Formats: sequence, structure tokens, C-alpha cells
Amino acid sequence: MNRVAIKFDRVSKLYHLQSHRTLKEFLPAFLGRKQTKKEFWALKDVSFEVRKGETLGIIGPNGAGKSTILKLIAGVTEPTKGKVIVNGKVSPLIELGAGFHPDLTGRENIYLNGAILGLTKKEVDKKFKEIVDFAELWDFIDQPVKHYSSGMYMRLGFSIAIHTDPEILLIDEILAVGDTAFQEKCLDKMRDFQAQGVTIIFVSHSLETVETFCRKSLLLMNGQVVIFGKTDRVISNYLKNLRFGEL
Repeated sequence: MNRVAIKFDRVSKLYHLQSHRTLKEFLPAFLGRKQTKKEFWALKDVSFEVRKGETLGIIGPNGAGKSTILKLIAGVTEPTKGKVIVNGKVSPLIELGAGFHPDLTGRENIYLNGAILGLTKKEVDKKFKEIVDFAELWDFIDQPVKHYSSGMYMRLGFSIAIHTDPEILLIDEILAVGDTAFQEKCLDKMRDFQAQGVTIIFVSHSLETVETFCRKSLLLMNGQVVIFGKTDRVISNYLKNLRFGEL
């Protein structure tokens, strides 16, 4: 078990969705004692294991449960059933910049997000130049982030997250960050992490990128594992299901 970074043991996750979107719809249902929420199982009996230093790709259609797996690993939410075991410091590159305060400058948000991700002020001081260099934002670092473009916002969030010395890295659609040149720089950083033995969980719709970086992958459909194993077999299964309209 000391070589296991992540283990999902028969994990299920239930969400309760509001079935009435407006107050006008909700009140009659509530007063009439009708059900105002419906159950949605984002994950159903999911089991898999990732060893330390491995890179696992997770693929599947929208709504398959990919982001729910990342949130469970990050500790953002808890499983409804089953057990999630995580051994190592986690750095989640999901919902980049979610902790930013729009009225604070980029500089101030680096320290705020660094603290959220577990860094001390001294550690952020030491990494500050590297963070801004990677994000390529020296001309804007003392401007409030509410004036940043979406690309600048995401680049800063990505740069902060990768400078936290993670043991487990969670990446959700890395190719959505910045322009082509910055995307390639992100992929180079991912290669560096692999060389350092960092465990990586990589969620993407880019099957080519998944095939390049991941020896093992997992295909999700409707919250369930369709296949887990070598990436070429998993992608082949996915494409077969797409051709037959099963996804």
C-alpha cells in the first residue's frame, strides 16, 4: 500500500439537484409537498488504483463523472459510498483561479492563493519570481485581476498551482489554458513533473494528448467505469462506442 498514491474502493457520489429552477415553480411544489429535489448519481461503484509516479488519463463524454473524481481526490467533496485513499500532497489544477479576489492585484492574489494551497509567506516569497515568469504577467502583476483577460487569469492560476511542489497533480483540461505557445509550455512542465516522479491524474477531451502522456487510462460513462487499463485499449474502446452512438 505504501506504493499506492490513490485508491478508489467502490466509490459512489450522490448529488441532490433542484428540480424547480424558479421561486414561482418551487413554491407550489413545496406547499403541495411535492418532491423539489431529484437524485443524481455522479459516480456509481467506481474502483481503480494509481501507483506513485504514474500518470493516469481519464476520458469520457461530458457529465461522465470525470471532474467529480478530481474533486474527491482533492478533498473538495466526500464520497456518498465507498472509500477514497490519497497518499501525498495534492495540487489541483481544476477551476483555476477559483480563490482569486477580483479587487486584489495579481501580486496579492499570488500570496492569497499560495496560502490556500498550503504555502507559507516565506515559501511564496521564494517562488514569486518563478510564478510570474511562468505566467508571463510582469506588466500586469500589480493590476487588479478583475481587469485581466480570461487567459491571463487562467495563466496566473495555473502558475501558482504548479509551484506548490505537489506529490499528486490533478489536471483538468490543461489545453484550455492560454494560447498555443503557453499550452506547449504547460505540457513541458507536465513532462518535468513526470520525470520527477509526480503522480498525475489528467482529464482531457484531447485523446492525442492523453495517448502521449498516459500509459494507463480510465473511460467513464454515466458515472461508471467502462474500461481501465492500457491507454491504447481504452481510447480504442471509447472511439468504438462513439462510432456506435453508445456515448
